[in-house]
Amino acid sequence: MDKPVDKPVYETALGASSLETITLLGQDLAKDVMGTVGFGELAFWLATQRRPAPGETRVFEAVLAALADHGFTPTAIVTRLTYLSAPDSVQGALAAGLLGGGSRFLGVTEDCGRFLHDVLTSVEGPLPDDDAGWDALALRTVTARREARAFIPGLGHHVHKQGDPRTPRLLQIAAEENLYGPHLSLFAAIGRVHPQVLGRTLPLNGAGVCGAALADLGLPLELLRGFALLARTAGLIGQLAEELRHPVANDIFLSVDLNNRSVAPDPISPSSTDLGRPTAADRTEEG
Repeated sequence: MDKPVDKPVYETALGASSLETITLLGQDLAKDVMGTVGFGELAFWLATQRRPAPGETRVFEAVLAALADHGFTPTAIVTRLTYLSAPDSVQGALAAGLLGGGSRFLGVTEDCGRFLHDVLTSVEGPLPDDDAGWDALALRTVTARREARAFIPGLGHHVHKQGDPRTPRLLQIAAEENLYGPHLSLFAAIGRVHPQVLGRTLPLNGAGVCGAALADLGLPLELLRGFALLARTAGLIGQLAEELRHPVANDIFLSVDLNNRSVAPDPISPSSTDLGRPTAADRTEEG
């Protein structure tokens, strides 16, 4: 007789279905979640497998709102253009926009959270407990980055050059909920001291403060960009909805198609491939 083969078991605390019920995070989906748990709260719960406190939900949802849409960014434009090319593929249009979430758009949320976390974990001894201590740590941090000709994620914005309106509001909400933690404290201090080192004042952008807030909530650093993409998905759906009613994608396409001109080839010289590119210290980001 053949020996019985043990079936593999795949454990999950997330969704599971039986003939009559669906469970999610140990709850009955239909009875305990639907109509009771908001989507932002559920997204936090899914990522951490712990139900957030009301204050945590407020900060988390404020982050999602801050990152949902920021106008005709590359992510929005490519979503509209992809839908123009393939109106039968809403998923393709959304995916095209989400794939553009990188180091200059949306990815700053993760980059800033990771950067701040790396600085904090490198501190020997206790972390500062007042603004003077945070300013001293921030000054050392900015100076070291300047000497390394490395930029600081979350510092600078191509539009909001006088200050990103999302930043003070999110700091305020975090303070109101007693969730103004070390990542936000360090980021705010960087905002105060960096002119001493850089010789100019740059705003703390919204994507950066979102990364700091998410890190203070204890969310996995590896997933911070995922939360930015979650927020931007809602914005891209809005972009598509507006495209259906007031289309602009064809105008964008024709603007390029009807106004291009042929020029002579400009061969790349092996000795000059890195010339003229902006250095990391010259770059700013958008959220």
